[in-house]
Amino acid sequence: MSDSAMKVIVVGAGLGGCATAMAMHAQGFQVEIFEKVREFLRLGDSLGLGENALRLLKRWGLHEDLIKIGNKSKMLQIRHWETGEIIAQQPLMDMAGYVGHRGDYHAAFLKRVHELGIPIHMGCNVVSYDDTIPSLTLATGEVHKADVIVAVDGIKSLARELVLGFEDKPKSSGYACFRAFFKGNLLDPDPIYQEFLEKECVNIWIGHDVHLIQNTLRDGEEFNWILNRKDPSKLDPNESWFHQGDMNEVRKIMKTCDPRIAAAVNQTKECLDWKICYRDPIPSWVSKNNTIALIGDACHPHLPTSAQGASQATESGAVLAVCLKLAGKGQVPLATRVYEKLRFDRVRSSQLNGEDLRDRWHNALRTVETGGIIDPESIKLRNRWLYSFDAEADTVARWREVSSVVRKELEDRNVTPLFEAGAQPVLIG
Repeated sequence: MSDSAMKVIVVGAGLGGCATAMAMHAQGFQVEIFEKVREFLRLGDSLGLGENALRLLKRWGLHEDLIKIGNKSKMLQIRHWETGEIIAQQPLMDMAGYVGHRGDYHAAFLKRVHELGIPIHMGCNVVSYDDTIPSLTLATGEVHKADVIVAVDGIKSLARELVLGFEDKPKSSGYACFRAFFKGNLLDPDPIYQEFLEKECVNIWIGHDVHLIQNTLRDGEEFNWILNRKDPSKLDPNESWFHQGDMNEVRKIMKTCDPRIAAAVNQTKECLDWKICYRDPIPSWVSKNNTIALIGDACHPHLPTSAQGASQATESGAVLAVCLKLAGKGQVPLATRVYEKLRFDRVRSSQLNGEDLRDRWHNALRTVETGGIIDPESIKLRNRWLYSFDAEADTVARWREVSSVVRKELEDRNVTPLFEAGAQPVLIG
């Protein structure tokens, strides 16, 4: 890379941050990552990567390792909460593409970033930004400058506050998840649940305002369950992977569930309680001076039922990188404003897709109770429309049209907001 190449700083080395760094590297930019934590652990549990993300990651040299991580089951089963009867089946690819452990995917992303020679500065806590330079300041007092800064640092992003101009705390979605992931051999060899242990599979039980996803990985070696339920808590939401869950509360909920999966869940020694937070759509993903941009949960967080959070962050990284390339050095404002316009409608529809699925699952059994029959199509996941999309190609195809609009807005100093409060959401696809 030449000394004149555009310099990009990415804040956050999670999946979205790593994907964004790969995208920037692919366009020939100088890129480095700053990450707050000092060491990564194998955190989390199940994560899905759709074909829309894998298409991009393959171009950036990361594909086969991800395929190996993913669940090998061809189908997923959607079951009646109480009886376990299979109500619908569909290809697992329709759920989230490839379902694997978040920590394994993250390790693969980090490995590829290191292979590309992209520096990751660990233990670097960003305490402030200046979007006139642009630059960031670390807790140590160090200042780092770049042509553009990309914040991919999660739902509690500091840069989000800079973009908005005020503190914007995460809100409760009204739901929470009990989650557990462990070695399958930790369960007693009880034949009642062996069908869920002996091979890779994905099963989903749906009930009133509740659903449970069970995922078996590594040829039955690892076992994961996620119990999504309404959260009666009135406390401030605290989205954390470390909040200990109450297994007694889990067992109460599981009393009405299919005895086969309930027996496995009830044996679990410990779990986490994850409060599902969300953010309202915001009018811009870009700072006032157009030099700091948000990606991923910092601007477009997804519910777990969307199965697209990491995939959409990957797309956003790709789009911003292509926009910066097409705009050219010295045209960062044009690039960042085109980026947000290209991304907003698709991302918003993906977010709403997750809300729609949760509501369909949580209300389906009411049809049976009123004497009706559940149409299997009414409870299936509807993500397939997302997968054929090529974020890089779409950016190139639409660049001339959208960039001409943005140029005029920048000249007039009147950038149209992405989202107006009170606007009705539209679900497409």
